[in-house]
Amino acid sequence: MANAALSIKNLHVSYYGNEAVKEVSLTVHPGNLVGIIGPNGAGKSTFLKAMLNLIPRDKGEIKLLGKTVKEVRKKIAYVPQRNDIDWDFPITVLDAVLIGTYPNLKLFKRPNKKDKEWAMECLRRVGMEDFSKRQIGELSGGQQQRVFLARALAQKAELFFLDEPFVGVDVSSEETIVRILKELCWQGKTVIVVHHDLSKANDYFNQLILLNKELIGFGSVQEVFQTEIIEKAYQGQFAFMKEIGV
Repeated sequence: MANAALSIKNLHVSYYGNEAVKEVSLTVHPGNLVGIIGPNGAGKSTFLKAMLNLIPRDKGEIKLLGKTVKEVRKKIAYVPQRNDIDWDFPITVLDAVLIGTYPNLKLFKRPNKKDKEWAMECLRRVGMEDFSKRQIGELSGGQQQRVFLARALAQKAELFFLDEPFVGVDVSSEETIVRILKELCWQGKTVIVVHHDLSKANDYFNQLILLNKELIGFGSVQEVFQTEIIEKAYQGQFAFMKEIGV
């Protein structure tokens, strides 16, 4: 669909013959904040990475903003899981955010004063401007995640993909990240987030993709958050979650 932010048809991914994602098809329109939820081992991160061509897929067609990933790479911002990042790499907070400006720089050009001012503005948006000269490895988990969100903001992207952004972060950082993601959607951007905490899904997202290797449910939070649909995805795990109040 020409006006779709994300269109997936028959996506199938496997590792060494084991199916990780099976025949997923869906369409997400601009301006939505979408949570990818499902039990451990459901293929959530695999699904996200396959959408971005970060891992190979067996088959399936993926269109972002009506085009291939390669054609719209500059309009895509990706925040990986924290454990996929080398936090010992010697780089300051400001330089980490400046990397987000690189896709929009002309060939062989380095960030200029205007780019650095923009990077600082992105740090201000996430409440990290006072840490601009710190080494990235000196920050707490929540602070690191804020910096990588600032880097994504610096790209001026249309599509934002975040893989488990709330793992290992403090409450204040989580609230800041959610606020900014919602602001992006109000601006017409599209945000896709891998998330594991069902108890917060209704507060954080307006649409959900419920996976357990195959697509179990997709639509508004109200449509997907039905007991029979959740139980189908989580099976025996859901009874335990209800007992502990999730």
